[in-house]
Amino acid sequence: MWVAGLDDLFALVADRFPRVEPRLQARAYVRGLLAPLAVKNSWTLAEAAGNKTPDRMQRLLNRASWDDDGVRDDVRGYVARHLGDASGVLIVDETGFVKKGARSAGVQRQYSGTAGRVENCQLGVFLAYASPKGRALVDRELYLPKSWTDDRDRCREAGVPDDVQFASKPELARVMLERALDAGVPAAWVTADEAYGKDGGFRGWLEQRRAGYVVAVPKSQAVAGDAGRSRADVLTAHAPDQAWKRRSCGNGSKGPRVYDWAAATLPEDGTEPPGWARFLLVRRSLTPNAKGELELAYYLCAAPAGTEDEELIRVAGARWAVEECFQTAKNEAGLDHYQVRRYDAWYRHATLAVLAHAYLAVTAANAPKALAAASSRSRSRRSAVYWHT
Repeated sequence: MWVAGLDDLFALVADRFPRVEPRLQARAYVRGLLAPLAVKNSWTLAEAAGNKTPDRMQRLLNRASWDDDGVRDDVRGYVARHLGDASGVLIVDETGFVKKGARSAGVQRQYSGTAGRVENCQLGVFLAYASPKGRALVDRELYLPKSWTDDRDRCREAGVPDDVQFASKPELARVMLERALDAGVPAAWVTADEAYGKDGGFRGWLEQRRAGYVVAVPKSQAVAGDAGRSRADVLTAHAPDQAWKRRSCGNGSKGPRVYDWAAATLPEDGTEPPGWARFLLVRRSLTPNAKGELELAYYLCAAPAGTEDEELIRVAGARWAVEECFQTAKNEAGLDHYQVRRYDAWYRHATLAVLAHAYLAVTAANAPKALAAASSRSRSRRSAVYWHT
């Protein structure tokens, strides 16, 4: 049954392959990514496809004529049709790919959240979509540090086009979000971690697009208060005890993720979209850390005035969905198993891995147990409670 479903998906992207041979090879590549192989590189995928050498797989990624951006668009539409919901959340995050040497496009010693330390790695910025029906990756961009974009000879050796200039991670996020919003992906919200949330230009662009957001910011983030701008942690220190409410922001692997939450409406400054408001949302852990302190996390939010706190908390919790997507895409769809160096080859592998992951997500969402659980969630949904004090 799963093979028939994959055939249906490839029928959607068939026009992106001008010739039959690369289309069949791409299908074999994705089948290999979905297979229970310990390692999923050109050699093992070729063996699984019955090829004597990895030449065909390598040609698919490096030289064959096909439109990987078009496949990306088709996958995004596929996810929107099967998992789309008006309450959907678009999630931006990055993940690292540890590499040896200095020739892989974008590689350098840089911090990788995946490894939790500075590593010689590539960084990919990804866009995920999450709704009550499921979650899946829908877009990808490779981050090129300035050490690369300032060295055009090095870029040419790795196949980086001359017109590709430096773009920060928030700028790459904007490119992917613009594609999704322009394509009509049903999403009421955007969420991201501090690397993106602290960028005022990123938040301002979302407001211009009238895209609601809940983005993490550092404790030092300047926030508008009654007496001018102040740090987020300073404003939080003055929150009254009754402002804190214990709520779950969604289920994790060990059940509901419960924290104490406080929210405040921020003063208007005239730059908000008409009818919108900005909020400061704070999450507090229930148990002390090793230093005996309760850990706090801060979020800046923008949404239509009157948006209830429970909705902001739901969106804050939705960010974890992208971590689950990364884990599944790497463990089950070979996202990090590639052995390519060229810029265009990275995009092609990442696109096919995103396609494989989307297929897994949609297949799981359409399983009988998943459909029954979604129906139960819909019947048990309660009206949100307004918790501002």
